[in-house]
Amino acid sequence: MSPNGSDRSPRRPMRRKLLQALTAGLVLATATGCTWEDFPRLGMPTPTSEEAPRILSLWQGSWAAALAIGALVWGLILWSVFFHRRSRTKVEVPPQTRYNMPIEALYTVVPLIIVSVFFFFTARDESELLKLEKNPDVTVNVVGFQWSWCFNYVENVDGSTGDAKKSKELDAIPDRYKDAFPADAGGVYDCGVPGTRNPQTNNPGPTLWLPEGKRVRFVLTSRDVIHSFWVVPFLMKQDVIPGHTNAFEVTPSREGTFLGKCAELCGVDHSRMLFNVKVVSQERYEQHLKDLVKKGQTGYVPAGIGQTGPEKNRESNIL
Repeated sequence: MSPNGSDRSPRRPMRRKLLQALTAGLVLATATGCTWEDFPRLGMPTPTSEEAPRILSLWQGSWAAALAIGALVWGLILWSVFFHRRSRTKVEVPPQTRYNMPIEALYTVVPLIIVSVFFFFTARDESELLKLEKNPDVTVNVVGFQWSWCFNYVENVDGSTGDAKKSKELDAIPDRYKDAFPADAGGVYDCGVPGTRNPQTNNPGPTLWLPEGKRVRFVLTSRDVIHSFWVVPFLMKQDVIPGHTNAFEVTPSREGTFLGKCAELCGVDHSRMLFNVKVVSQERYEQHLKDLVKKGQTGYVPAGIGQTGPEKNRESNIL
């Protein structure tokens, strides 16, 4: 018993539990298998495109702001708990503060400022990431379907005749994207099924080949439902929507084979909708296109569902 008659013994088990919880949290944080070099990326993979560092910077900045705000809020909470707790010897109700206009204005204005700062940096980076060059180096029409992918390489390849701008298979793609297609691009294609595997890595899904250091435009179309095209180390993804065409551009900065997946729940076999991205030199990329010609995979596969009337009207108003 304490001198004033209160029993402090229940506090010891609470302190012991708190120490155990802190120890468990420390072990959990240090046993995740991440190295010190991985920690600054806060769970993101190593960027492999020229645009990815911008996304990583936005991610890190968001976490830094969230941690700073969290530390401030928790600090105020703990300060109130410890310095304004009820006295053990006094039982009167402490003074109540109501209708304090400066405080009410503060907790109204500060969240608006925080949200505005987040919005500014997000809008700034989004505008840069979605900017399309007039003439990209490479154009790939990515076709999503349940439950795999097709890749139409819009290229002028020896042995493949035709014109991507007039191809019926690519009617679903709006003219504003076709304007950037190379002239007389007969093209080649590659398709996969859920059972397709990369011959080098044995990873599931078809393999999309890209040249290193070249600006690549992905034109995204769907044949059935909404999918999402996500090359994980590019740190960039975008929805693949039937009746609406999306597009974005990246510049692969590192050779290698990387994983991609559908990031939108699209049906019963969504988890099998995987693909690979193989970034190689320009010479190997061109040789791969020639190999597809030798396999007879010339021309294009159907891009998917054409744009709806309202969507065409919307885009014409934008232009």
